[in-house]
Parts: sequence; structure tokens; C-alpha cells
Amino acid sequence: MIEPMSDDYDSPWKDILEAYFPDFMTLFFPAAATEIDFIRGVEALDKELAQVVQDAKLGRRLADKLLRIWLNDGAETWLLVHIEVQGQREADFPERMFVYSYRIYDRYRRTVVSLAVLADETPGWRPRRFQVGRWGSRIGIRFPSAKLLDWAGREAELQASGNIFATVVLAHLATRATRHDARARFNQKLQLTRRLYQRNLPRQTIIDLYRFLDWLMRLPEDLELQYTNAIHQIEEQLKMPYLSYVERRGERRGERRGERRGERRGVYRVVRGLLERRFAPLPTEVVERLEQADLDQLLAWSERVVEAPSLDAVFSEHEQAS
Repeated sequence: MIEPMSDDYDSPWKDILEAYFPDFMTLFFPAAATEIDFIRGVEALDKELAQVVQDAKLGRRLADKLLRIWLNDGAETWLLVHIEVQGQREADFPERMFVYSYRIYDRYRRTVVSLAVLADETPGWRPRRFQVGRWGSRIGIRFPSAKLLDWAGREAELQASGNIFATVVLAHLATRATRHDARARFNQKLQLTRRLYQRNLPRQTIIDLYRFLDWLMRLPEDLELQYTNAIHQIEEQLKMPYLSYVERRGERRGERRGERRGERRGVYRVVRGLLERRFAPLPTEVVERLEQADLDQLLAWSERVVEAPSLDAVFSEHEQAS
């Protein structure tokens, strides 16, 4: 089995969504796209969303994006997009959409349009609303969602499309289909990469989509080397010298991995020290769990260790959300 994609809070999903927002809306929410003035562009409200997420105390999320857009009638609208990129359904997902929306309204007095893109593996899971109430009183939210799984079997349609996000969906479907077959994933990744060059896309678009493919379609090191060599050959044949980016990407990837490993070790020591101070002696299974946890798991636990009433409470919320 290919090593699963680790949580990355600077997910390329967010970058590509902002850079190619018209394609995103046209493919996933075509009716809404007809009302948007794409010529005026889009403005990311990252600071505003970060404050809302902190206030909501629902944990850090992978690919939430808050955008300021303008409609054809000149009206300004705030758009909250949540992409469930981890590929797993979350029971608290509709509630989170509601909390984010009302937090934005409470803090900024802005009505927010909320949209969701679902990359999970459960065909029947299609959250569209959250509602609570009693005695005739109701409060909640309804939101449209797009399911990437719905595009399975429509690959020919996606391949014929000029929409940038058609390639994004093709990459998602290929990643899902080759989860247990590294060689098949190599072939699919190379095919998608070759398609980028053959479509005569702008250089920056090729680089952006390449970055997304490389993040999503992870390969073992031996096949990654073959893939890089194959890109060399493609660029030589087509006389498109974009390879310097690929080489820099490899160098930066090594640097980021080293930095992330160092950061993880530091957080591990802090979390273990706090746990030992509050709940010593730690059971063997807890120590093993800490040693096996990735950086994001350790960070999540570090936020709860100080106030958690028990050792179990430190870990229980993560288990429910995973």
C-alpha cells in the first residue's frame, strides 16, 4: 500500500482554488458561477478565517478557504469553501459549516455563502444541512456540496474538458483507484503530467497543476525517480524547459521534510513532558502512540493536554474527528 497523504495545512487545494477560482466554480457549482463577476477577481480572507477558526475552537482544518467575491449586479459576497480532502467522512462536518458561518456573521456582520467539496469514499454521505431547535425554534444552515466520487466513470468527459479543475478531479480519481498499486499510480501520474504539456497550457498553470499532482499522487522513491526522469524526456521532446522547477521542488521537498521532522521531535518532547507531569506514569500504549503520531496529531493533543481532565480526554476528540 502506498504511504497515505499526510495532513498539510498549506494544502495545494487552497492555492489552486484561489488561483483558478472561475474553473472551480464552473465545474462544481455551475449555476452559482453564472452570477459571479469573475473579471473583478477574488480576494482571499485568510486572516479573517484564521480568527474565526480560532474562536470556534474546532481544531485546525486542511482546506477551508474564505473568499471575497463580487456578483454581476455589483454586490459583494463572502464565500466559505470547505474541501474535505482527507478522504474521510467527519460526523461534525455540518456543524462546523454552521459554526464557521455564524462566527463570521457575528464577528464581521457578513452573510456567507457556504459550499463544500467532498473527497470521501462513502457514496451515500452527502451532508447538506445542520439544524438544532426545540418548541418551534430552529437555527441552522443549508449548503450545496459537490462530491468528487460522482465523477467516477466520467473520465472521458473530464479529459475532453478545458477546465483546470477537470485535471484536479482526474488526479483524485486516479489516486483513489491506485491506492494499492504503485506502478499503476506511476503510469497514471505520468499520463496526467504528459497531458499538461500537450494541452499547451501557460507555464505557470503547468507548474501549479504539477505541484498539485505531486502532492496528491505520492510515489515510492524508486518510482519517483523514474517519474522525474520521464519528465526530463517529455520536456526534451516538446522543448518545454520547465524542469528547473521540478529540480527545485525536489530540493525544497527534502528541506521541508527535514524541517518538519525537526519540528515534530520538538513538539513530541513538549507533549510527552506535559503528559508525564500531569498523568505520570504514562502507560506503555500511550508512549507508543506518541512515538507513532505525526506532527499534526501531536499539535492537536498539545492544545488539549493542559485542560484535559483525564489522560483519555487528551486523545478522545482526535479519535472522533479522524
